Amino acid sequence: MPGGARPWLRLATYNVEWFNALFDDRGQLLADDQPSARYGVTRAQQIAALAAVFRALDADGILVVEAPDTGSKRSTTRALERFAAHAGLRARRSIIGYPSETEQEIAFLYDPDRLSVHHDPQGDPAPRQGAHDAPRFDSAFRYDLDADGISEVIRFSKPPLELAVTCDGVALRLIGVHAKSKANHGARDGAEATRLAIDNRRKQLAQCLWLRQRVAGHLAAGDRLIVLGDLNDGPGLDDYERLFGRSGVEVVLGSDAPPEARLYDPHAVMAITQRLGVAPSTARFFIAPQGRWFDALLDFIMVSPDLAATGPRWRIWHPQDDAAIAADPGLSGALLAASDHFPVTLDFAAPLAPAP
Repeated sequence: MPGGARPWLRLATYNVEWFNALFDDRGQLLADDQPSARYGVTRAQQIAALAAVFRALDADGILVVEAPDTGSKRSTTRALERFAAHAGLRARRSIIGYPSETEQEIAFLYDPDRLSVHHDPQGDPAPRQGAHDAPRFDSAFRYDLDADGISEVIRFSKPPLELAVTCDGVALRLIGVHAKSKANHGARDGAEATRLAIDNRRKQLAQCLWLRQRVAGHLAAGDRLIVLGDLNDGPGLDDYERLFGRSGVEVVLGSDAPPEARLYDPHAVMAITQRLGVAPSTARFFIAPQGRWFDALLDFIMVSPDLAATGPRWRIWHPQDDAAIAADPGLSGALLAASDHFPVTLDFAAPLAPAP
């Protein structure tokens, strides 16, 4: 396994492209030669690749972004636990929070021998018209984004997953996120593409502001906090960021807050301070009209200052940027076949001290 000896605690976030399409309604894997929803890959090939990646990660807990659907016929936890059994993973228990309105859920797959986990949502439910002060993530948030004196109502199509996690008696708070996509899908012309892009960025930023309110509350309470997942954003990622002054990533981090009220992620810091030159990336997309690949930093694991001070190790499992992975043809090939995103891990080498 790349990365040497197993750390005391390894957490990961991994956006799996169209994981839902690899299961039938009973949660059984469709390991056949039919095309997967991932371009140019069969379902059997994607399942084998994902199994190889998850085994290599060997994480105690993995936030699965775009996890299989939960609905009247389908169950996220059933599907993920059957995948874990198929792949031989010790992270074999699954939990979700509020189901989404889409076929993509936010789930946490974990080793029950190492972690105690339960869904622990924060905030009060908001009325239908929304609330301004960090309401519960399955309700509605009000915020005046365009400074016209009228606050808009914002909802998460994929409400963040809030977990209370205990490892060897050490309590952690985890918030798993899949923020609004900024892609302008469905645009019929350039003007509509611009309008959709600005509207989607506005919604994405509002979700990040809502999330930041929750983060600030946890930090003020002294919680050991980890925010992880796909923010669909990165500093300097698109021109529309200038319209709003900052990226959603900077909002969640609390870049303009006092040091004790900021989250930390080294890859985000690199992107913020190094707008030109080489930057880390966690996703790779093919732009057909241009015939080229586009790399983006979308996936993060942000930690509270007390956790950052313990010196954890972050790693993006990029098959071309990480030398050890690039030297392993089997793993690098699996990462390319499994998803258009690459996992990010966070390792704590030594046990954390109990909270004072």
